Amino acid sequence: MYDVCPMHRLALHDLPTAALGTFLALFPIVNPLGGVPFFYSLTSTYDQRERNMSALKTALYVIAILVVFLFLGRFVLNFFGLSLPVLRIAGGLIVAHSSWGMVTGTERVTVAEGNEAATKEDISLTPMAMPMLSGPGSIGVVMGLAATTSSLLSYVGMVVGIAVLGLVVYLFLRLGGPLVARLGPTAAGAINRIFGFLILAIAVQLIWDGLAEFQFNR
Repeated sequence: MYDVCPMHRLALHDLPTAALGTFLALFPIVNPLGGVPFFYSLTSTYDQRERNMSALKTALYVIAILVVFLFLGRFVLNFFGLSLPVLRIAGGLIVAHSSWGMVTGTERVTVAEGNEAATKEDISLTPMAMPMLSGPGSIGVVMGLAATTSSLLSYVGMVVGIAVLGLVVYLFLRLGGPLVARLGPTAAGAINRIFGFLILAIAVQLIWDGLAEFQFNR
């Protein structure tokens, strides 16, 4: 029998592959490097201790948001009567929208959100953790991953993958400023556009998988 999306099952069948698969699925969408310039802009008046603390809190919020939706994913799908193909198509459209903004140089937060963030004392939850890093696209992906398994070991692996992602987010936000400054706006923008292209390809794959499952389940 034809398997519509074998990679989803392969990536979640035990703890190590579930952790690795979750990390690899989320890393390009969360895109910690793309959040570094915005983070350093918002924390330009912070001293080093305050900036490090804000980076740590942002990473912890990213982990918390994604883990919550990881465990609520199946419940949300059942409550609203949504199928996994529908979730994949919807998630793919959201990811495509975000990635198109990266390719074209559009900001990941709105002007209103940016203006509000500039006046906030704590930017770690909003807008950094949400919507900048753990936005609708990454939430949709983690819900889709959770819906493909019911194994406790796989869930533990996915939590490990999210925790490792949070650690990477913290390291990027804490140490990425000098790197971005050294690269300069042109190189950093080029890297961000490359990430955007890769994420756009992921979005197309999500939509394709959803449409293929619709056809397969007829």
